Amino acid sequence: MNDNAVKATPMNYNADRPPASNPVKIMDLSLRDGHQSLFATRGRTEDMIPVAEMMDEVGFWALETWGGATFDTMHRFLNEDPWERLRVLKRYIKKTPFSMLLRAQNLVGYRNYADDVATAFVERTADNGMDIFRTFDSLNDYRNFETVVRQIKKSGKHFQGCICYTMTEPRLGGDVYTLDYYIAKAKELEAMGADSICIKDMAGLIAPYDAYTLVKALKEAVKPPIHLHSHFTSGMAPMSQLKAVEAGVDILDTCLTPYAYRTSHPAIEPLVMTLLGTNRDTGFDIHKLAAINEVLEKQVLPKYKHLLDDSKVSIIDINVLLHQTPGGMLSNLVNQLREMDALDRLGDVFKELPRVRKELGQIPLVTPTSQIVGVQTVNNVLHDTPDERYKMITAQVKDLCYGLYGKTAVPIDAELQKKALKGYPRGETPITCRPAEVLEPELEKAKKEVGSLAANAEDLLTYAQFPVTGRKFLEWKYGIAEPPESVKPTTLDFVKKQEALVKKAKAGELVERKATEDAPPKSERLRAFNVFVDGEYFNVEVDPTGGALPSAPQPTAPTVRAQAAPVAPAPAAPAVAAPAVADAVEGNRLLAPMPGMIIAYKKKVGDPVTKGEALVILEAMKMENALTAASDGVVKSIAFKQGDTVPKGATLCVY
Repeated sequence: MNDNAVKATPMNYNADRPPASNPVKIMDLSLRDGHQSLFATRGRTEDMIPVAEMMDEVGFWALETWGGATFDTMHRFLNEDPWERLRVLKRYIKKTPFSMLLRAQNLVGYRNYADDVATAFVERTADNGMDIFRTFDSLNDYRNFETVVRQIKKSGKHFQGCICYTMTEPRLGGDVYTLDYYIAKAKELEAMGADSICIKDMAGLIAPYDAYTLVKALKEAVKPPIHLHSHFTSGMAPMSQLKAVEAGVDILDTCLTPYAYRTSHPAIEPLVMTLLGTNRDTGFDIHKLAAINEVLEKQVLPKYKHLLDDSKVSIIDINVLLHQTPGGMLSNLVNQLREMDALDRLGDVFKELPRVRKELGQIPLVTPTSQIVGVQTVNNVLHDTPDERYKMITAQVKDLCYGLYGKTAVPIDAELQKKALKGYPRGETPITCRPAEVLEPELEKAKKEVGSLAANAEDLLTYAQFPVTGRKFLEWKYGIAEPPESVKPTTLDFVKKQEALVKKAKAGELVERKATEDAPPKSERLRAFNVFVDGEYFNVEVDPTGGALPSAPQPTAPTVRAQAAPVAPAPAAPAVAAPAVADAVEGNRLLAPMPGMIIAYKKKVGDPVTKGEALVILEAMKMENALTAASDGVVKSIAFKQGDTVPKGATLCVY
């Protein structure tokens, strides 16, 4: 071996190396899209604090900390105030700007809200510490930007306009989503005053050479900096990022390694090393990144690894290139089918999905249109007959057909639109104006409904966007109701104890304790659980010694896997057992066709009903379904209340 090679000076990995002439800027998504993609948005604020100050020292262009599904998930499943997370993280991260994902007029919900709600939400978000508003519309209809952009500018904040990236062919092109389409959209955003423009590739569809072509064309067509956001799902994103760098992209999205890959985003560390010493060098200190990862791996991720989808060995899902389904949407579809005992129909769902998407105007698949298309597809697969399609149309599909979400890329199928709008409350003729123009102001109405439960403007905005779950959260927040165990945090110590127990079970070291005279007798509270450890089956009896039990047993006993250290946060509250009176009353029974949450009963006991009239609004996978009467009658019994979560087949009411 050459002695000179042995004694050569090692590569300078430190941040004090000469700066690049045109460094690529990086936005880190770990604290928002990273855990949203991998861990169902279950990351807690307390687990972000240990690395917050360290991340502030890296030199990121921005940190994405808020928006997307975080607002919904925090108040619904984590018993955390989303507004408080923003304020807390600002106390630890003082130098790096914050970015949020704003769904334009949808804000952080799943429908277009009235202008007064949209204006107030942006104003309060800016005042609470948000710096960059990454704004997108699921239909790329920028009329839905007008109200929020006006307030973003008024608040003196950065407006980043997004173009949702999708395709009608395996590669860039086709008859709808062409290069000319994206250039035209970028010019619209520039005219609106965008401070930067983001190519939002939510499913990881953009191929490397298409990324090069698109970024180069946008750089030539518009002046604002170009930002590329692409999920790793298909495996192409790191290559696409590199080609985008060559084309002159200004900003890239990445995650720290523990929050990267799978349906998340490319990792920052390989990119740092790839660009080291080039004119696009990030300038980041790889040692600082390694130190952050050490904390995340040892102190944070053990609490969440049970939420990782371990059904596949590969971290790449090439099928996304076939069905274009974003990772979050795919997991929603799988969960919905599993809850309905219909997971074997997933193949049928993938066949039906492109057809539904095309009939609904070839819309991009991103929140909320991904849920709209996905849930309607499942409804079609499970409820349609050979003689009739779209037997159960969700409220959101009806709203889409009316124009409440905006203008679709191509016209909606005329027959479907006519069917969806039959009896539609707002009228059977679709609108062509900006959607929010037909929406009445909502804040005053929300203020009257929630009353003193909303102690400030932020509470009111939480309720205005999420009336059912928002009210429930505010009751938890102010001590009016006790939060269920499922929303309480776990501890690292608990995780370690559970892992040790699983390790003993695998090694066959768990032995049965013989009954002794000192053992207490079994009580009526005894519950049996099935436990599965790496294919082995155990039946375990648990007799609680304190605290109240549910009023009735759950519909099914939980299944615990060896990998699941703490009990995973439930995707919904435990199903509520129907009161016995519902079973004792004679008459027609309205059964839940799927698991879901009761949004509202449209009738009360004693009210007359006519065939086809809506009785219950049931939310399933964040979409609303109006369940109708099969015949005339009078409501005799109502089994649940607003906010209750019900299993498939539950009797909702008798008439």
